[in-house]
Amino acid sequence: MQKRDHGGNMDAAIAQYGGDPKSWIDLSTGINRVAYPAPVFPDNIWGALPTQSLINETKAAAKLAYKSDAPMLITAGAQGAIQMLPHFLPRGEMRVLAPTYNEHAASFRRAGWRVKEVPTLADLNGADVAVVVNPNNPTGAIFTPNEILNLSKLVGHLIVDESFCDPYPDHSVANLAGQSGLIVLRSFGKFYGLAGVRLGFVLGDKIMIEKLQDMAGPWPVSGPALAIGAQALSDKAWAAKTIARLHDDVTQLDEIAANAGWARKGGSLLFQLYETPDAHLAQDTLAKSQVWSRIFPYSDRWIRLGLPANATELERVKYALARGGK
Repeated sequence: MQKRDHGGNMDAAIAQYGGDPKSWIDLSTGINRVAYPAPVFPDNIWGALPTQSLINETKAAAKLAYKSDAPMLITAGAQGAIQMLPHFLPRGEMRVLAPTYNEHAASFRRAGWRVKEVPTLADLNGADVAVVVNPNNPTGAIFTPNEILNLSKLVGHLIVDESFCDPYPDHSVANLAGQSGLIVLRSFGKFYGLAGVRLGFVLGDKIMIEKLQDMAGPWPVSGPALAIGAQALSDKAWAAKTIARLHDDVTQLDEIAANAGWARKGGSLLFQLYETPDAHLAQDTLAKSQVWSRIFPYSDRWIRLGLPANATELERVKYALARGGK
């Protein structure tokens, strides 16, 4: 069985290098380290089942944020949809643009699909189901809506995972998701820095969403998650301020990496991918200063870093690499 490795595995880092969660800077994910300030909720949010009015309020906020009127299902993160879709669609060959987030291929393989990982958009042509992560994780490759729309006409179903697309609204195809065969996934936790909330959305045509709703059951997401999502997705000022900050943070992190002798290979406003002489050595060097990073089983040179939260964290990264990150 294929190993489903991920970032965020702080237990493993602490077991190997010591320390406690509060002393570490976890840059192994693409989760915004400056999270949206979670509100305090009245008791009824915690004590009652999620109401339809709260579900509707969260959907309305998401549709405005994603500029889409497409039918929508709220899920436990984008992962909730990734787990369901292989069982909903008729089995055949699934192709995924790779390297990318490994849960797409793993979920389809586990459901009995033939899975092929391919290097270009053109290689997806003719697939029963094609998957594109846009922007891609970990390379940051990003595709235009026209490229995505053209591809959707050449495959049976096209799943577009837009988990990292919040800072790139002009590249989203969420507004096209109502057309037959196009499925768009959105993750709340990445950009808003609240991955523990487990909130996501799948957008598609009416029949597909109704069938997925039946599969997900009546309460796939908690009331507090819905309430946080409704408020955060409506806060346009926070989103704009965050995007501006992330641009500055990327510039500073790239400078630190370049001074360490690393070459930028790609990335997004939520993570950066670098090429190093030895990825394992680079991760070890950072970990000795209790900075956790992400390396990949398919490359001995690539390392991915999330964006540090502030100047203090940037200095920690700079200091760690100065000790031997080359």
